[in-house]
Amino acid sequence: MNARFEELAWRETPMGAVSLRRRRDPASGDDVYEVKLDDDFLMSSLFTVAEIEVARLALTEVSSAEVSGAELDVAVGGLGLGYTALTVLEHPGVRSLVVVEALGEVIEWHERGLIPAGAALTSDPRCRLVKGDFFAMVEASGLDPAAPGRRFHAIIVDIDHSPRHLLHPSHAGFYGPAGVRRLGEHLHPGGVFALWSNDPPYEEYKAVLAEVFVDVSAQIVRFHNPLQERDATNTVYVARAATVG
Repeated sequence: MNARFEELAWRETPMGAVSLRRRRDPASGDDVYEVKLDDDFLMSSLFTVAEIEVARLALTEVSSAEVSGAELDVAVGGLGLGYTALTVLEHPGVRSLVVVEALGEVIEWHERGLIPAGAALTSDPRCRLVKGDFFAMVEASGLDPAAPGRRFHAIIVDIDHSPRHLLHPSHAGFYGPAGVRRLGEHLHPGGVFALWSNDPPYEEYKAVLAEVFVDVSAQIVRFHNPLQERDATNTVYVARAATVG
């Protein structure tokens, strides 16, 4: 195997062939980790700014809101390379984190230490990695199989490319009015929903969020793309549930 490129894991799944690759970046000399689903790149360790920002922005909003209790319970939809989850655990107020990942193979990569973030995530007693369909769990009894109906102070999602560019058509309902209302039922009053998107802000989705949440924003995150030697952008949607009482 070429020392500059290695396929660490590959497996056929109901969603397609999922693979984990490591390659040596010729410019920096650093190892770059990439997750692919068939020919579609899901994540690369070259581009982590927005994956970190979606967690940071969510928890900043939670900390500024009037939520019950000082210790935060957080759920993340989508594990990937683990940067969003790691950022959540770095927040001093986080008491617990549930990370829901549809592909058991991705959880296994973290548990086996094939992904650098795996050791930190699997050794932190606050963090649990749960295999499940995030979207189906939102529609059913909730995001924590051990505690049906449990509510969270923040729910952070990084799964689809954007509200309009989905990994699977079955996810579409989550981004409509009924799906947003159901999502809101899993948040504490004053809790925050944050969503990563690869596309520019989509005003129609902001309007759907505003039907359920308050203080809805679409924040543009800028970062350098070393492959194209130019700046690139992602979008982070942040929406806060209304407080009561």
